[in-house]
Amino acid sequence: MANARQGPEQDAAQSKTAKEISMDALTWFGLFAVSGMLLTYSMEERSHWFVLGFAGACALGSIYGFLQGAWPFGLVEAVWAGVALKRWRSRRSASKECGEALKY
Repeated sequence: MANARQGPEQDAAQSKTAKEISMDALTWFGLFAVSGMLLTYSMEERSHWFVLGFAGACALGSIYGFLQGAWPFGLVEAVWAGVALKRWRSRRSASKECGEALKY
C-alpha cells in the first residue's frame, strides 16, 4: 500500500514540474512573435501586405530575443526584419506598376 503522505522531495518535484509547465508573459510574447512569423511567411505569395506582416513579426521576434537575453537571436531577427522590409518595398512597387499597367 502506497503512503498517502508525500515527502518534501516529492513536493518539490511536483512544484518544479508545475513551474516548468507554466509560461510567463515573455514566453507568451515570444510564442506570439514566432507564430506570427510562421503564419505571415506562409502567406507571403498572397499579398505584399503579408511580407510587411512578416517584417513586423521579425521585429517582435528581435525584441523578444533581446529581452530574454539571447542577443544573437535578437540581432538575426532584426536583420530579417530589414530584409523583409526591403522585399515589401520592391513587391509593393511591383504591384503598383502592375496595377498601373492594367488601367490602360
